Amino acid sequence: MSQTSRRSFLAVAGAGAAATAVAGPAAAATAASTRAAAPLVAHVPDAATGTVVIYLGDEEVVVHDHDLVRRLNRAAGR
Repeated sequence: MSQTSRRSFLAVAGAGAAATAVAGPAAAATAASTRAAAPLVAHVPDAATGTVVIYLGDEEVVVHDHDLVRRLNRAAGR
């Protein structure tokens, strides 16, 4: 049976916590950059209702925003 001192246990636990604190933000930044590299598509199936379907990677979000539809139409030259 292994004899673990309180000091060695705290040293190992502290190192693990420090590694998690450093790796956590790095993993979040990697996920954000991967998501930013995914194609973003805005589909306006019904301009009259202000419906916009936004596709980002494999995610789909439906919003109802007349101003967004107007700005998308203006950006498309309509």
